[in-house]
Amino acid sequence: MDAMVMKAMTEGMQSGEMMSMEGMPAMDMAVMQACMDACAACEQACTVCSTQMMDCAPACMNCADMCNTMMRSMMRMQGMTPATMMAMLDACIAMCQNCMDMCMPHADMSPVCKMCAESCQACMDACMKMREMMMAG
Repeated sequence: MDAMVMKAMTEGMQSGEMMSMEGMPAMDMAVMQACMDACAACEQACTVCSTQMMDCAPACMNCADMCNTMMRSMMRMQGMTPATMMAMLDACIAMCQNCMDMCMPHADMSPVCKMCAESCQACMDACMKMREMMMAG
């Protein structure tokens, strides 16, 4: 679904072009798409992990909610300011870090926790790349 929305947002743009919205720096659509994809994957991994009923479950559900909110916010950036987008990215990074820290002790005995921790790391990396792009813009 997010790929369809991204395609609609970029209709008419030339390859490699940047998208900009009022009050926001130009956005590299490939970086933005990668961040949305990482958020979606992390949301799914965290949701699955939370069903194991281990002590990481609350952190996983909180992280899933944050990743969903981050992804949805990027899909409708109107109304976002650079400051709010940075705060959202920072919150998503912090939630992913917390979830990863809670899942890592179980990673050896639970492949689901290992997958969740790896998804959290990938989401953090994508959010940091998005943040760096915004700071450079």
